[in-house]
Amino acid sequence: MILFPNCKINLGLHILARRPDGYHDIETVMVPVDLTDILEIVPAANGETTLTVTGNHVDCPPEKNLVIKALHAVEKFVNRQLPVNIYLRKIIPDGAGLGGGSSDAAFTIKGLNSIFDLGLTDQQMASIASTVGADCPFFIYNQPMLATGTGTTLSPVQLTPDFKNLTCLIVKPTEGVSTAEAYAGVTPQQRESSLADFVNQSVTNWQSTLFNDFEKSVFEKRPEIANVKQHLINSGPIYVAMSGSGSSVFALFENDKMADDFAKSITNRFCQKVKLL
Repeated sequence: MILFPNCKINLGLHILARRPDGYHDIETVMVPVDLTDILEIVPAANGETTLTVTGNHVDCPPEKNLVIKALHAVEKFVNRQLPVNIYLRKIIPDGAGLGGGSSDAAFTIKGLNSIFDLGLTDQQMASIASTVGADCPFFIYNQPMLATGTGTTLSPVQLTPDFKNLTCLIVKPTEGVSTAEAYAGVTPQQRESSLADFVNQSVTNWQSTLFNDFEKSVFEKRPEIANVKQHLINSGPIYVAMSGSGSSVFALFENDKMADDFAKSITNRFCQKVKLL
């Protein structure tokens, strides 16, 4: 079975509180986009699981790869071994706040469910995914969602109708940002209004209402990312923000030409025009 795990962008991201367990309560709206990795899963003829990763370099031993963690989580849930050969080609940039690894894990769960006819519901697969990583359950549903709690509590969210008419451009600076580093620099703050109230408004209001709380501290430590955001703002899109904990920055343009013109000006950085799913 061949699958195409896609990534996501964040429309706003609020860090609301630090929890007693050391994690944080957040609020964000996640939206899937069509930049994908390639994932192939086939039953292992010799009964031994293998993982082969190609494409972008991933600085992670196989046993710590989220794909393998997802496999083990499913095996634990169904109480049986599921030996497979997994081939993963990494295209989504790592350390970009796009959720590429989480998507690979979620699609692994969905693939195993199909290959072995496990009969798992979306809710069961999301529950399994939540044990692998905070963003993983989102990719089980793969539709615009308001994520709260540690990011695993999901509810469908209605976006303004003009959102689908926009063109999205993702730019990944050469600098990366670890999730731990991003969280270390933020000061949690409660909000009176939910992001769900803002994303239903016209996209022309988003630049003044949808904020990513990671940006302030990340930009101070990684000025290249701040420069990319400003460069994008200067090109005239409707909305620009860092995705997740960074380091990628995305822009929403009213037409393809504006996005294409900006993409032509980018050198030595990942720059990709994507569709909003």
